[in-house]
Amino acid sequence: MNEKIIMYTDGGSRNNPGPSAIGVYIETLDKKYAEYIGEKTNNEAEYEALIFGLKKIKYLIGKEKSKRAGVECYLDSELVVKQLNHEYKLTEKHIQGLFLKVWNLMLDFKGVKFYHIGREENTIADSLVNQALDEKEKQVSLL
Repeated sequence: MNEKIIMYTDGGSRNNPGPSAIGVYIETLDKKYAEYIGEKTNNEAEYEALIFGLKKIKYLIGKEKSKRAGVECYLDSELVVKQLNHEYKLTEKHIQGLFLKVWNLMLDFKGVKFYHIGREENTIADSLVNQALDEKEKQVSLL
């Protein structure tokens, strides 16, 4: 049995770099995740969201099912998608490390594809990022 899993991810930082969060919506499994990830750049946050999402899919469906699953990843970061699709070179060392993490996670699946979509098509993942950032700001303001 082959399975296709559709996932939307987004990462963002307020200021760049600045407080950052990830949003992951695994549409096929109807799962949503929002998490504050500390001080990062926008690009780092985009990669971190993808890494989190791929790990979460493997965890949720298991190792055996992962090997038969194809994952379609939808991101609103054109830069990250073009880097992952080998259209753009990776020049920054820390981004190369994140790229390699994604690449290694891809080995757990039958196939992983990356697609660029407009922000308006990524509203769920985007709202999860903002939810995590707003929650963190609330916690900080209470201190």
